[in-house]
Amino acid sequence: MPEQITTDPILRQRLSFETTRDDDGTEVLHVETWVDPGGGVTPHVHPAMEERFDVLEGTVSFLAGRRWTPYAAGQTAVVPAGTRHAYRNDSDATAHMVCHVRPPSTLQSFLEDAAALGRAGLTTRQAMPKSPRALMIAAVVAEANFDMVTLGFPPLPPKAIQRLVVPPLAALGRRRGYRAGELAQRLGV
Repeated sequence: MPEQITTDPILRQRLSFETTRDDDGTEVLHVETWVDPGGGVTPHVHPAMEERFDVLEGTVSFLAGRRWTPYAAGQTAVVPAGTRHAYRNDSDATAHMVCHVRPPSTLQSFLEDAAALGRAGLTTRQAMPKSPRALMIAAVVAEANFDMVTLGFPPLPPKAIQRLVVPPLAALGRRRGYRAGELAQRLGV
């Protein structure tokens, strides 16, 4: 494994990040991921980002739209921009994959902040905030990433309602010293 690993105990995965450029100069974020049994991410949409998941070891099930499909080592799952998707490891062994993200946007800092919330014990197994304080901190992260990701699982309200409620909570969080992209340091995890 690479030296810099981000551990997410809630989503039961470990991540490492590397950014490169394609021959045409396009920036690409490579997210190497080890997904433990029972781990994965909840349904979401990236409006302007394509993800290509190369499964290196094990089996990972991917949701695209409403259908789950298993992918084994050697297979690639492609998620076009605007597609509702998720992934999970239903096996009893750790799965290993690399996701190639174009354009990277704020995905790395979002994933690092989400993992920090989990390590601090502030989120449930479904990655939902556990307390009013956790909700305020999550609002800081959500507002900073509105254009990159739409979380799409209940009990979240529709995006239009989130855009009304999240900014005041995020402003309160920033007044208390929380900044997106800096949560691990602020939370001491």
